[in-house]
Amino acid sequence: MRHSHDPRELVASTGGDPNIGIVVCIPSFRRPRQLKSTLQSLAGQRTLLRFAVVVVENDGLGRESAEVATEFLRTAAIPGLCIVEPRQGNCHAINAAFETALAAYRAATSFLMIDDDEIASPDWLQRMVDAAATSGADLVGGPVLPRFADHNSRGLGRHPAFRPAYQATGPVPVIYGCGNCLITRRVFERLADPAFDLRFNFLGGGDTDFFVRCRQAGMTFYWAADAVITEAVPDSRTSLTWLALRGLRIGAINYHIEVKAARSRRARIRLLAKMLAMLPLSLLRAGRLLLTEPRALIALHPMTVAAGSALAAFGIEPQPYKASKIAS
Repeated sequence: MRHSHDPRELVASTGGDPNIGIVVCIPSFRRPRQLKSTLQSLAGQRTLLRFAVVVVENDGLGRESAEVATEFLRTAAIPGLCIVEPRQGNCHAINAAFETALAAYRAATSFLMIDDDEIASPDWLQRMVDAAATSGADLVGGPVLPRFADHNSRGLGRHPAFRPAYQATGPVPVIYGCGNCLITRRVFERLADPAFDLRFNFLGGGDTDFFVRCRQAGMTFYWAADAVITEAVPDSRTSLTWLALRGLRIGAINYHIEVKAARSRRARIRLLAKMLAMLPLSLLRAGRLLLTEPRALIALHPMTVAAGSALAAFGIEPQPYKASKIAS
């Protein structure tokens, strides 16, 4: 739902088509070159299905992504629009994308999302839509496979930061990330507004929280293993520092999701005790992994997740989506 004080700004539009039933949403922040490749991968989809794109520029000052999206909409055969969401943060940008798509394409029933550093395989959209239609699921997820800049990092594909949640096509209990997902309109109609909780705006994990709430509401999930998206992984994301921070962030996200479910003071005390108990248990898990996993970065992941949960209980957590207001 949008309000009169909404600061979002429409910067490009090819006009709404009342018959379009599928919309691909792309939040973007300071990755214009990667966004161009993402949009090109959508233009190359092998499908007869008509779809639109909604790009959200989350850098209200630099607006480089908005320039890329505007040029794409001017030259490509795909209809769509681009808006600027000046309120910084992951959840602000994603909410803006879905809310704009829902309002601009009122006949649409399928809303997909891809990140601005990802590439959709040629049959991605068709396979996601087919999976939703044949399964009848409320939400569909698919794999995001890493493309490492350094070939020597390929072994990190087994790391939980890069490994898909599931391997086989079929019903699943829940999905976790929105970088490759399809959400039906009925999901948004059933959940509170805004869909992505702004408490996760700078931490991340608003997607995991969203999907957990969908599961709690009785919605169904499906995994389309052949609807593949690839993601470029720069060297900076294979370092010990980045992977440790990723583990801390996952732990903090897990803590906050469980805190939302802990309604009483007693439940919150039990949760704190659980998080603290995870620290010594994570040492045992890491030790067992070291016996079979040659890469210490992977084996140490349980420890960083447990530490992240414990630190979050005391108000200490990373803020990866909080960037400088000065465009880089």
